[in-house]
Amino acid sequence: MDPQSTQLQQAQLAAILGPDPSPFETLISHLMSSSNEQRSQAELLFNLCKQTDPDSLSLKLAHLLQFSPHLEGRAMSAILLRKQLTRDDSYLWPRLNPATQSSLKSILLACIQNEQTKSISKKLCDTISELASGILAENGWPELLPFIFQCVSSDSPKLQESAFLIFAQLSQYIGDSLTPHIKHLHAVFLQCLTSSTANSDVKIASLNAVINFIQCLSNSADRDRFQDLLPAMMRTLTEALNNGQEATAQEALELLIELAGTEPRFLRRQLVDVVGAMLQIAEADSLEEGTRHLAIEFVITLAEARQRAPGMMRKLPQFISRLFAILMKMLLDVEDDPAWHSADSEDEDAGETSNYSVGQECLDRLSISLGGNTIVPVASEQLPAYLAAPEWQQRHAALIALAQIAEGCSKVMIKNLEQVVAMVLNSFQDQHPRVRWAAINAIGQLSTDLGPDLQVQYHQRVLPALVAAMDDFQNPRVQAHAASAVLNFSENCTPDILTPYLDGIVSKLLVLLQNGKQMVQEGALTALASVADSSQEHFQKYYDAVMPYLKAILVNASDKSNRMLRAKSMECISLVGMAVGKEKFRDDAKQVMEVLMSLQGSQLETDDPTTSYMLQAWARLCKCLGQDFLPYMSVVMPPLLQSAQLKPDVTITSADSDNDIEDSDDESMETITLGDKRIGIKTSVLEEKATACNMLCCYADELKEGFFPWIDQVAPTLVPLLKFYFHEEVRKAAVSAMPELLRSAKLAIEKGLAQGRDGSYVKQLSDYIIPALVEALHKEPDTEICANMLDSLNECLEVSGTLLEESQVRSIVDEIKQVITASSSRKRERAERARAEDFDAEEGELIKEENEQEEEVFDQVGEILGTLIKTFKASFLPFFDELSSYLTPMWGRDKTPEERRIAICIFDDVAEQCREAAVKYYDTFLPFLLEACNDENPDVRQAAVYGLGVCAEFGGSMFKPLVGEALSRLNTVIQNPNALQPDNLMAYDNAVSALGKICQYHRDSINSAQVVPAWLNCLPIKGDLIEAKVVHDLLCSMVERSDRELLGPNNQYLPKIVAVFAEVLCAGKDLATEQTASRMINLLRQLQQTLPPSTLASTWSSLQPQQQLALQSILSSAS
Repeated sequence: MDPQSTQLQQAQLAAILGPDPSPFETLISHLMSSSNEQRSQAELLFNLCKQTDPDSLSLKLAHLLQFSPHLEGRAMSAILLRKQLTRDDSYLWPRLNPATQSSLKSILLACIQNEQTKSISKKLCDTISELASGILAENGWPELLPFIFQCVSSDSPKLQESAFLIFAQLSQYIGDSLTPHIKHLHAVFLQCLTSSTANSDVKIASLNAVINFIQCLSNSADRDRFQDLLPAMMRTLTEALNNGQEATAQEALELLIELAGTEPRFLRRQLVDVVGAMLQIAEADSLEEGTRHLAIEFVITLAEARQRAPGMMRKLPQFISRLFAILMKMLLDVEDDPAWHSADSEDEDAGETSNYSVGQECLDRLSISLGGNTIVPVASEQLPAYLAAPEWQQRHAALIALAQIAEGCSKVMIKNLEQVVAMVLNSFQDQHPRVRWAAINAIGQLSTDLGPDLQVQYHQRVLPALVAAMDDFQNPRVQAHAASAVLNFSENCTPDILTPYLDGIVSKLLVLLQNGKQMVQEGALTALASVADSSQEHFQKYYDAVMPYLKAILVNASDKSNRMLRAKSMECISLVGMAVGKEKFRDDAKQVMEVLMSLQGSQLETDDPTTSYMLQAWARLCKCLGQDFLPYMSVVMPPLLQSAQLKPDVTITSADSDNDIEDSDDESMETITLGDKRIGIKTSVLEEKATACNMLCCYADELKEGFFPWIDQVAPTLVPLLKFYFHEEVRKAAVSAMPELLRSAKLAIEKGLAQGRDGSYVKQLSDYIIPALVEALHKEPDTEICANMLDSLNECLEVSGTLLEESQVRSIVDEIKQVITASSSRKRERAERARAEDFDAEEGELIKEENEQEEEVFDQVGEILGTLIKTFKASFLPFFDELSSYLTPMWGRDKTPEERRIAICIFDDVAEQCREAAVKYYDTFLPFLLEACNDENPDVRQAAVYGLGVCAEFGGSMFKPLVGEALSRLNTVIQNPNALQPDNLMAYDNAVSALGKICQYHRDSINSAQVVPAWLNCLPIKGDLIEAKVVHDLLCSMVERSDRELLGPNNQYLPKIVAVFAEVLCAGKDLATEQTASRMINLLRQLQQTLPPSTLASTWSSLQPQQQLALQSILSSAS
């Protein structure tokens, strides 16, 4: 900056902070200016003041707040002060001298007493709370709480309201500082809420303060001290309603909903009264819809508060029944609007009201939160009357309700399928088209939620009904919906169910394709695509009839009104191509690609659906054509990368701001709240991004080394998306792509297709991907995606192997500790939930499902450790030592079988891969292992007996003292009468293998004349094909060295040995390697030549006739 302008700025600063107030007021008004230039100039000066003289700046703001006659000026200075006193990068307080600090505190309290404008009072309360939250705990503002308590007991409603607003905010920020005053606060709240004179604003403010305070109390005994306030809290609501103050009532309801969501158990003792009052509000026709919807929201929120009060609402069946009736009545609020019938798209919902949509949404939420055992009896009681009613709205409501509750009630509805299906199919004949539409809609929804049971049991009734509905040419909406329902039905359906109906379905859909109504054509295309996808090669016979129509639409539907039609034709062509396969599709594929390429080159508008459909169509064409697709990649990839790199379209407001994101009703916006920010996101952008990321993953997976040229662009696009928290699908796709990219690079280099790159490229890529995955795993909030990330990390480790550096292994091990700890604490929380008062069987089911997901996480941890142990062998052991305190608890009897199995497998891997180096762990782990050999769970038994075999092989003298116990444990497994049942077979085979290893490595410690023949008696083993090859190879070696105990006195066990060889050889490649098989054949030949004929004859005669024949042909042919 040149000296002149610096001088100018200093002069400006001196004026702004000088004795004349007007330059400062001008600066503040410029900060609110609508002209960007004026505003940014003012911001620059304001920040300079802040840097050079924070004391003067703060006092100037405070002076303005106290004395400015202009509302905007006072409001702006309250906001600016709050910003300076917020503990973030611009926190000013510590830079102010004590005198300034003390003036500011007293001016703020003076302003609260003198300010007459309500909106500014609220902003002042914000500023005071913000400052207090930073300094109150260190006793930096001892006057504040006495002042607020004084305001509460003053006779000024304005001061009372401000005091409660500050209490509410302090409870949120620093509740602990208020807890010592709990008695005093209780008295203050009680007095205000029960006062007959307090005005409604003060009561709402105190309700807000009570609810925030209850939420900040960490122990339930403290919370229970406020139980006696609940009737008064509810009265705030009823009084407002009785006085016709619905806006106040709605504020109260919103606060109570917050309480129901965070502290539902606080309401438990008075649940009947509270819920009863809410249902009364919901039933009151005289009240505004908004009020009634909030009362319903309160009850549904309680039902959904499963984490905190599991099962509580199921204890009130009479209320559930009342609520269901209220929601059913809301579904009647629908008119038969002509616009519905003449609509051009399936989305048109003319005639539906906000009551109708709230009713729909709440039925869905209620059934998901309470489950089928609670909801189905209520529905069975109420729906028949609706279905039998003369008004179409009632019949329509019953079918809509059935579709809404299906997801939450699926388990119970599957048990009563006959009734459910009959109810819906009868309505296919209803005289009113909207009822027929609702019936088709219900079948579509039930096909999704109750599949595949519905498909398997009722295809012969459902499919013909849908085909018939497609004939309803008077009602295109019904036709189009029937086609969409075919999609839902076939998505959950196997080819054998669908094939017999294909003739009828495909010919109908072809008729609809030639129909004038675009919506019907679109429905038909989607249905054809899904039918082709579900019937796969069975669709070949329709290909020649269908493809010309599809190509015609693709080429001719070119104007804007047909965009969706063209997009759907792409989807349909690509799915049909995948179904019938490359040979059948090849010639048309070329033409289709030409059309797609020219479209790709044209300028499509941003909201054109063609883009995302085209992305998916390209990827399917690639799957269908395989390596033949490579020439098209240069056309496909640039726009795909562009879509994958889309920035989310985000608007951010503060969560407590009054201006909610304006178009919150807009379907295309989704809002999420993160901390104190409310974030609105355009969903269409996210969906396109997710599709593109999935496609990239598809290409890498399909083209393998052929994808290599694109890795340099794709990796930097996808790696950052491992932490893309706006959209799960984007994260999942990025996670799945990581190992594919590494694999592609490794294969390209191995096959010499890497354009001059060498192995160091794989290392670079691995150094980029693996740390990023580990870091993303550390921050991942979703359990299912955690499991995906671990799986993906494991696959990456398998590709990278020894390219990993020690520091990377260290970070993976640290992350595994973290994963195990987090998983255990989630399990502990669930165990807590299981101890809640109202816990019931349905909650138990849900917890079981959540825990199964947790096992998926442990499973992946085991896989990763296995891979690291196989890769680094003994050099991994220092890390294993660190992990042992995390893994040892997994052996406990209180753990699930799956956890015990994983812990044992990890030890097995260590013993097998590290051999002698692992012997030092035997003392710790062998006692567990021996005990687990007789676990009731067959998978745990299998892992344990396998480990025993490994220890027998590598344990040497350490294993010797345990041979006796090992034999008796193995014997228990082998002698079990059910040992050869399918569930137990793997454990049996592994026990036999372990017994063989004891015979091989510890012959001197066993009664070999007894044990070796007992082992031979168990052969051959046929379940575990890996162990079978090991065991039969061992048998071969023993025969080759004429093992005395194996052949037995006078070779008496020879017939058994020959019989085993015969069975193994007859099984082809399954039970022995080629090498073992040829050794067996040689041995049999030698026996033929060396044994006395009588022995030979008796040996042969012990075989079954087909084995004799098979052996003869093997022996004669293999010379």
